[in-house]
This record gives sequence, C-alpha cells and structure tokens, in this order.
Amino acid sequence: MSKRLSTICVVISVGLIVIFLAVFYISKSQAAQPTVSWGSRGSGVIVLQRKLRNWGYYSGSIDGTFGSETYRAVVNFQRKNRLRVDGVVGAETWAALGYEGGGRDRTTRVSGSAGVSRSNNVEMIARLVHAEARGEPYEGQVAVAAILLNRVDSPSFPNTISGVIYQPLAFESVANGQFNLAPNNDNIRAARSAINGWDPTHGSLFFWNPSKPVNQWIWSRQIVRRIGSHVFAR
Repeated sequence: MSKRLSTICVVISVGLIVIFLAVFYISKSQAAQPTVSWGSRGSGVIVLQRKLRNWGYYSGSIDGTFGSETYRAVVNFQRKNRLRVDGVVGAETWAALGYEGGGRDRTTRVSGSAGVSRSNNVEMIARLVHAEARGEPYEGQVAVAAILLNRVDSPSFPNTISGVIYQPLAFESVANGQFNLAPNNDNIRAARSAINGWDPTHGSLFFWNPSKPVNQWIWSRQIVRRIGSHVFAR
C-alpha cells in the first residue's frame, strides 16, 4: 500500500513540475518581444501595431510590416514618453508599452545599424533627398543622401539613419512635413547610389543653400564643394 502511495506521489510531483515548466515558458515567450525597427516583419510587429493602436498612436493596417506609418507612431510614442527617440523598439520601449524583455522572434531582421541594413532604409533616405534636394541635379541628390550616411558613420551624430533624420533641428524638411512626401524614382536611385558608395561630397557632414537664411556658424566649416544650389562642408 505504501509503495503504491509513493508511486502516486512521484507521478503527481512529476506532473506538477511539467505543468509549472510549461506555464513558465509560455509566460516567458509571451512577455519577451523582439527588437523591431524599420524594415522588420512578423508577429512582433503585429503585436507592436496592435499595442500602438490601443494607445491611440497608430491608425494604419495591422499587417506585420514596420514601414513609415508604424515608424512615425513609434517615434511619437517614444517622444511623448520621454524615451530615446530612434524609432527602434527595444526593451525600454516594449516596457513602456506594457511588455518586458527583448529577445528573438520570427520577425525578419537583417544586419546593419540598429538591426536594419542601409538597403532597407532606401525609402527613408529617398524621402529626405526628395524633401531637401528636390529639383537639384542628380549628383546633388546623391550628395544629400551621402551627407546622411556620413553622419551615421560619424561619432558626432546618431549612429542610425532614423536617428540622424529625426535629430532635433537637423533638417527643416522634417519639421515642416516635407519629409513625409513620397519620393520619385530619381530620389530612390540617388539613395541607392549613395548606399553603393558614391559620395560626391568627399566625406562632408553639412550642406546648406546660401540663398536662404542660415546660422552664420555653418560658414566656419571647411567647404568641400558646391553642387547645384547647395554648399557641402566638413
């Protein structure tokens, strides 16, 4: 009788351990969310979009694709919650949204700055080119894209494309909404040319139109060349 009772106790104990472990791993997998950013796809982005919609930051489709609309919602959420504004949803942003932890998921990611390669940022770069260099010669458009990439590589600026674009007071076109306009084919080609290594500015970090009002400080920079209506400097 005692032997039978001991066997039953062992079976019950093993069963309880299995149940506990199952609950633990399920809760852990639900709590942990992947780090997602522009270009990401998958279930992690779906969770993000639903959460942002619930908070009133997102009104787009729940399609699992991290594009421009999702990016703007994330940046707005980060800014209003006094988080680092970089458009990247990592542990800190997930926690503010009501989740904890990071981790990997089925979300598609590629290597590169902040987990997204430059090629996945073609549209963002092209939007900036369209906003800042619309009507400029093709070389001038590539030059503006190159400035953006040079800043990403410089320790003096944020190390992501989104971080450089949304750096406060960096680009007038972001503040006045021109950045949100759709780029044309030439803008996209110019962005790709810069990504592929063409830098008409020879490493410049600044550009401006001298026919428009600018901070006099900018003229203290080392001017490299002029292309179209823009001056490029280090």
